[in-house]
Amino acid sequence: MNNAFSFVGGDRGSWEITGINEVKGVGLEPARRLTIVNELLSLTRPGASWVLRGFTSNVRYATAAEASRLKSVQPALGRPEATQAALIPIKKSATWWDLAQDERRRIFEETSRHTAIGLEYLPAVARRLHHSRDLGEPFDFLTWFEFAPEHEAAFDDLLARLRATAEWVYVEREIDIRLVRAS
Repeated sequence: MNNAFSFVGGDRGSWEITGINEVKGVGLEPARRLTIVNELLSLTRPGASWVLRGFTSNVRYATAAEASRLKSVQPALGRPEATQAALIPIKKSATWWDLAQDERRRIFEETSRHTAIGLEYLPAVARRLHHSRDLGEPFDFLTWFEFAPEHEAAFDDLLARLRATAEWVYVEREIDIRLVRAS
């Protein structure tokens, strides 16, 4: 599975963890560094406090036009100026998953305007969504964001706007892990 990723929090890695904030629900064990590996790793890894796993997939709630627009303005990850990052694991409630796909789409996009809000912050904030629910992981999604230091306030604004939407009523666990690229 070459679209699989593991985020390993521990004592080594190319990203320094500057904070782990429990936004909602139970947090994670402390860790100093983060390593991102393009494969699904074992949950038991020497020096690791935790391993979060997920895979990239097609855009699930966007229309063809929305997906095309996202693709046209989404910057690549790993830009030299994007020295700050956030990893945000999210778990939604059983109530969310009991809704039909069209009902989730209506809340996600038509009511909350998730994609439209996100588009306002591109290309300053790059992102990649990882699906974890189908792997039986403790989170449903892992979203990785990268941005330059001068865009941190815009990123915080993006999060505040998304957390104020109807969609976030269904979030039962969210962690905000902030990072800087290690030198």
